[in-house]
Amino acid sequence: MTSRHPEPDKAVYVISVAAELTGLHPQTLRSYERMGLIAPSRAGGGGRRYSARDVELLRTIAELTSSGAGIEGVRRILELEHQVDALRRRGEELAAELEATREALRDALRARRSDASSSRLPVLRQPDPAGQVVVWRRGR
Repeated sequence: MTSRHPEPDKAVYVISVAAELTGLHPQTLRSYERMGLIAPSRAGGGGRRYSARDVELLRTIAELTSSGAGIEGVRRILELEHQVDALRRRGEELAAELEATREALRDALRARRSDASSSRLPVLRQPDPAGQVVVWRRGR
């Protein structure tokens, strides 16, 4: 079964179609490319090809500029959005890592409780005020 919509990053739209989809003039798209706001792919003959993600970015740029943001403001807003996305992804990675660590600790504690009589792991006590650590070894 084929999808009616291309993959978000697949560059399929020529400049005239991208312009029509965004309501922008093709020259505006070329200007945004020169300014570094967008980087469409290039076809074998050098023509620009825009992806669905590019079209969404162009719509966002159009919304920002029509609401009064200047090009440098748009550039900064896009940069901050990229940073927020990166931080969100990193936060998700760290949350997953934390959960995996907690699960490993739970497993280790369960294993330790079941093997308490045969454990050869040292038992640590909190350090005393003098900074000394006492390590007790269970009898063998």
